[in-house]
Parts: sequence; structure tokens; C-alpha cells
Amino acid sequence: MTPPETPPPETPPPDVAADVAAEPGAERWRSAVFDAVVEGNTVTVTFLAFVAAIVVGGLLIAFTDPNVLPKFGHFFSTPGAAIAAAWSSASGAYTAMFRGAIIDIHTVSAAFHGGSITAVFEPISETLVNATPLILTGLAVMLPFRCGLFNIGGTGQFIGGAVVAGWIGFALQLPPVVHVIAAIAGGLVGGAVCGWLVGFLRARTGANEVIVTIMFNYVAQFLLLYLLGTHAFRRPKRIDPISRVVHGTARMPHLLGSTLRVNFGFILAIGAAFAVSWLIKRSTVGFEFRTIGANPDAARAAGMNVERGYIVVMLVAGALAGLAGAAVVLGTDYSLTPGIYGSYGFDAITVALLGRGTSLGVVLASLLFGALHAGGVQMQAATQTPIDIVIVIQALIVLFIAAPPLVRTIFRLRGQRSGPEKRAALKVVGA
Repeated sequence: MTPPETPPPETPPPDVAADVAAEPGAERWRSAVFDAVVEGNTVTVTFLAFVAAIVVGGLLIAFTDPNVLPKFGHFFSTPGAAIAAAWSSASGAYTAMFRGAIIDIHTVSAAFHGGSITAVFEPISETLVNATPLILTGLAVMLPFRCGLFNIGGTGQFIGGAVVAGWIGFALQLPPVVHVIAAIAGGLVGGAVCGWLVGFLRARTGANEVIVTIMFNYVAQFLLLYLLGTHAFRRPKRIDPISRVVHGTARMPHLLGSTLRVNFGFILAIGAAFAVSWLIKRSTVGFEFRTIGANPDAARAAGMNVERGYIVVMLVAGALAGLAGAAVVLGTDYSLTPGIYGSYGFDAITVALLGRGTSLGVVLASLLFGALHAGGVQMQAATQTPIDIVIVIQALIVLFIAAPPLVRTIFRLRGQRSGPEKRAALKVVGA
């Protein structure tokens, strides 16, 4: 008796057969490269947005230079001279910015001939100093994003942390290590209280966190101005609003010597970025944040306390912004002034958007903006180019990042393709 014939296996469709035949690792690698080069993935679009902003910024630098515009008055008779003048103006400004933000080749050459080695690291030190509060305030904005909240109160939370940390730094007498730890902890608590208040109002009353944080920024700014006029804060024998100087025992230690300003605050910022990344990706609380941000109703149905989530996420965000305030007052400024908060609170929104909601992205965006700020000072000093051009470049970067179709159109990137179309294109290009 012959056994029944086993039916032949069904032949998979050609597309599936191609997927089966291809090695998974090689296929993923080829697909990733194809996405990046031809279609433009997220990293490529972000990089090209930066390139486009630099090009447009260069045009603005050139055409606002009084030495360039007269050349273009004779463009049709001497086009080479006009283009050369524009190129010289833009490239000179960007070269000076690079020297002030990354490295100055002249200081490197001088170091080999007996000059100061410390001067070689000064540009990168200034970049890290400028990036430190941006990392922390950027994380303070990014984290509530994941929970569905828009925290634009980084300024108020920054001030809360700076005031408490500064007061502990100049009003108390403590042992060296204990003093700086207490001042840093005070900054965390000061910012956390400010953030908790916003989260509490959002959870208990349903108040819009955008309006609450905007108003709280003004409250914190005027509270700082008031405190600087009181006897407890104002520096003796000074009539201008400036606080007493933080004691040496409460100052953050420098990382690359006393002549370079980069300090332990940068280490705290990087540590905070790792902690926030772990919190979002690995912890139960982070899972609740992401679930609440995706769908609060579904989170409630799953048994999550949405209101508690709002309070906790704003408390953590406030602590991060408060730590930024502590890093500035204990690491670089050593006293409180009416403008100590700068534009960190609002730059943090840009950093969080540019970082695309990830800790690594926030760190990289902060380093970029820190380099622009540090290099902008050198650019203005060397070429008389207004430092305001840095703000314009930042705005252009955000503009292009927020409009990926515009970047794809400028650089003629193709749209995302389906699987069969992509495989066919890979075959055509020989992948």
C-alpha cells in the first residue's frame, strides 16, 4: 500500500521568497543605507536641515556685510569678485565660529612651541559650559512631552533651583564636600517644588500647564528680583541687584584645571541624560508616562493613575531644570543676578524638539547649540558679525527640522517606498 503523497509546499510569493532568500543582517543593512541616502531617514533629514540652515545663515552673513553689497552692485561686470567677497565673508565668520567652539589651530601650533596647552581646550570647554544647562533644561521639557504635557516653565523652575542652591552656597557654612552636595540637592528640591506645583494644578484642577508655566515664569522672575533687593541676598556695599558670592566650599570642581570653566555640572548633565533614558525605556514609571502620553483614557482603563503621573513627571522635570540652575550658580556664575536664567528655558524647547524626544538627541542638540553660542562670541570678536546671527541659525535649524517635506524637496529626496519598490530599487543600484 503506497503512502499518500505529501502535497508540495506552497510556493511563497516572489516578494516573500526574496525576503526569505536574503540574509536578515545584510538585508537590514542595505535597507538602512538605502533609506539614509536615497529616501532620507530621520538622521539624514536632521543633518540636511542643519546643512540648509548653515547655507542660509551664510547667505545672511554675506549679504549683511557692508563690504559685500557694493561688490554685487557690479555683479554683471565682475561676478567673480562679488562671489569671492560673499564666500570670504561667510567662510571667515564660520571659521571664527569653529575656532571659538571646537579648536583653534593657532593655539595648537603655539602649544608645540612652548605655548599654553590649556588654551587648546578652551573652545571645547566653553562649548560644554554652554551645553550643560541646555541639556538639563532640555530634558526638563522632553520628559513631560512623553507624558503628554508641554512644559514651557523651564525658566521658573531654573530660577527656583538657582535661588535655593545659591542661598545654601553663600548663606551656610558647611564642610567642603558636604556643602556642594547640599547646594546641589537644594537646587534639585527648589526646581522640583516649582514643577510639582504645576503638575498638582494640572492634575487636581485641570488647569492648562502651558498657561500655568508661562505665568509662573513671570512670578519666579519677579520673585528673584525682589529677593536680590533684600538684606538676606544682596551683596554688601552694592546697590545693584546682585547676591553675595557663593563660598568656595559650595562651588562645583573644575574638570580641566582652574583656568577652564567646564566643571562637574557637565558630568551631572550627562548622568541625568542617562537616568532619564533609563526612566523612560526601562522603568515602570516611564512606561506609565509613555502610556499616559499616548492615550490617557486607555491608561485609566488599564488602572493607571493619570493624575499622579502628571504630578510625578512635572516634579522630575522641575528637578532637572532646578539642577540646571544649580549648575550655573555653583559652576560658573557664583552669584545670583536678575538675568542669570538667560534664555535657557525657551532654548530648552528648541533643544527638546530638535532632539526628537530622546535623551541622546537632547544631548547632541545641546552640544550643537552650545557650540553655536560659544563660537558666536569668537565670530563677533574676529569678524564683527553680529552674534544675533546665531539665534537666526538656531531658528532656521528648527524651521527645517519641523518641515521634513521642505528638506526633502530642497535636496530632492524620494518619499518612503513600499517593500517591493525598495527591493527593486536596491537591485537597480546593485545592492
